[in-house]
Amino acid sequence: MAMEGRALDSAFHEFRVDYELAKQLAVGVAVHSDAFSAGGHMWRVQLYPRGISESDNGQYLSIFFELLNRSMTTRVNCIFEAFLMDKAGRPRSIARMRSESDGGYGWSRFISVADLEENHVNEGIIRLVCGIAVVSDSSIPVPPSDIRKHLGTLLGNTDGTDVSFIVHGQTFHAHRAVLAARSPVFRAELLGSMAEATMSSITLQGIAPETFKLMLQFIYTDTLPEDDELGDIEMRMKMLARILVAADRYALGRLKLLCAKRLWDNMTAGMVATTLSLADMHNCPELKKKCLDYIVAGEHRGRVFLTKGYIEFAVKYPHLLAELRQKLGA
Repeated sequence: MAMEGRALDSAFHEFRVDYELAKQLAVGVAVHSDAFSAGGHMWRVQLYPRGISESDNGQYLSIFFELLNRSMTTRVNCIFEAFLMDKAGRPRSIARMRSESDGGYGWSRFISVADLEENHVNEGIIRLVCGIAVVSDSSIPVPPSDIRKHLGTLLGNTDGTDVSFIVHGQTFHAHRAVLAARSPVFRAELLGSMAEATMSSITLQGIAPETFKLMLQFIYTDTLPEDDELGDIEMRMKMLARILVAADRYALGRLKLLCAKRLWDNMTAGMVATTLSLADMHNCPELKKKCLDYIVAGEHRGRVFLTKGYIEFAVKYPHLLAELRQKLGA
């Protein structure tokens, strides 16, 4: 659709939400989608699994669109649309429209929780498809942000680097300011009063080169390789576990949750006990709860208890075994 002197730029974004985890959030607490571009602006979806208003008593799911590059003068003419996929993968006629956005529009009563759970939750997941059409009065298009690309190029060469890390004989060059901006641990080490602040080369222990490389990739680009780039399921789970440990070490909260999500998405009966101990040891309660629930679930319990990982877990982590028995009512 086009109008004289005006242009229409649109984008659709699919947002998949682990509803079994999200429904435990309090009223007014949102799950956020990844950022996406539409009409030269960056947006994200805010989904409130139990609604945004206390007066609704958690009976409605709320959805709002957030304009991320908002300023005091930002006003964008838009058309918003959102619909949920049903259990058969078909879009239901739950669609709404709004226009004239100054940074955040949506619906506090998008769908009732009862309707959502009956018709849209499929294997614990809900799929929301969102569309934004931005009507622009300008004939000069503005491209989406490419800051990740440019920061990523810094990681690939030594120009401007002012610190290096030696990890099992391999050297990684980096920029103190970038690391300090992303990690409070690196900030304290590299810009504070610790000895590392005056060192041009730092030797690290307790982390593998490949793990450190992928952690640096995340620090500079906010991304990790796709699952299929990390090898088969066993290699993938081991690497994600190592990155989670590194994320905990350097207080990279988003990276830790990203690894936790990937670990959970690839979970098997043979790996859940080991993953549970990992989550407990490295302070990841979200993953810990999912693992405990997985083990006590009737369809998994018998298989889990017979695995080698569970037997080793029962011996090494008696406090977790006690928690598990409590959930089982034993």
